[in-house]
Amino acid sequence: MIIILSIIITLFYLILIFGFIFGYDKIKEFHLQNISSITCFSVIVPFRNEAKNLPELLESFSKLHYPKHLYEIIFVDDESSDNSLGIINSFIASLKLNNVNIIKNERLTHAPKKDAITKAISLAKNDWIITTDADCILPKQWLNSFDEFIQKTNAKCIVAPVIYKINNILLEKFQLLSILSLQGSTIGGFGIGKPFLCNGANLAYTKKLFFNLDGFKGNSNIASGDDIFLMEKAIRNCKNNVQYLKCREAIVTTKPEKSWPSLISQNLRWAAKINTYSNVFGKLTGFIVLIMNALIVALFVLCFFKIVSLKTFICVLIIKFSADFIIIFKTSIFFKQKGVLKSFPLSFFIYPFFSVYIAFMSVFKDYKWKGRTYKK
Repeated sequence: MIIILSIIITLFYLILIFGFIFGYDKIKEFHLQNISSITCFSVIVPFRNEAKNLPELLESFSKLHYPKHLYEIIFVDDESSDNSLGIINSFIASLKLNNVNIIKNERLTHAPKKDAITKAISLAKNDWIITTDADCILPKQWLNSFDEFIQKTNAKCIVAPVIYKINNILLEKFQLLSILSLQGSTIGGFGIGKPFLCNGANLAYTKKLFFNLDGFKGNSNIASGDDIFLMEKAIRNCKNNVQYLKCREAIVTTKPEKSWPSLISQNLRWAAKINTYSNVFGKLTGFIVLIMNALIVALFVLCFFKIVSLKTFICVLIIKFSADFIIIFKTSIFFKQKGVLKSFPLSFFIYPFFSVYIAFMSVFKDYKWKGRTYKK
């Protein structure tokens, strides 16, 4: 019975991952052709106590190769108690910028980030909204890549790539490999016509679409999820207009968590909203990945007590290892992160135990985010 169950779970997992691999190759890389810029953007950055991260973001803003009259930046302060405001004001004054504004968040729901984005959109001057985070670094051709993609497609909602900037330590390598897997699955999902993931650190949509979808109405009781919930609405409304921008010049770099407890808290926050997703394929994907990881943990324990053979455990392990490596390898090439593949074997063995632990704890444990505690 255990062998049959292992075969069934492994088969479903293989179908899923190789579907993503097939879909990944179907999304062709988008290359800039340096055409004239015409799209007007309102870039929204919600922040709370980000004094340590803002200087790098602001520096990357100053280096953008995009006409300043075609974009504005709206910073939304969510009750910061550090020097975040002073840092932004100094940046504005030093460069004498007139396209940067700071507004105060207006708390109306249980989701402060969604409130911040909604408030900023209500004040935005331009038709296209792009959201990013205060701990991000933007590439010089960031807005150019969105502009050219908009000009060449019928997109109304654009999902774009995000990667971690890491140091040479296991915790950060573990997170980089994890996000490479997520990005590969994101791109693969778009490739097979089943988009289910996106990242609010690099997400664009039209203001008209946001209002047509009633913004974040319907999920304001969930603290996070401003990105995926909105994309799910957009897919139900105009699926063909929701597209992925597979362009190296659009890659936003962000920072990984600095400790295992903070990483656990982050993943608990992500896990807390999974049951509220409406995307059936996304839920199915999460379930298959979870039971595959649970199978690895279970076989490890059963093998230790000699209930199943070592051969069975190794066979399942090799199959999962191979499938995971292929999609991460492909994604690492696009993101120019092949060096992290050396850490893949160790991270591969850690991940099943980590994911099963997160799934179990998410049922019982509250999580913290931006200094606030959110109850289950």
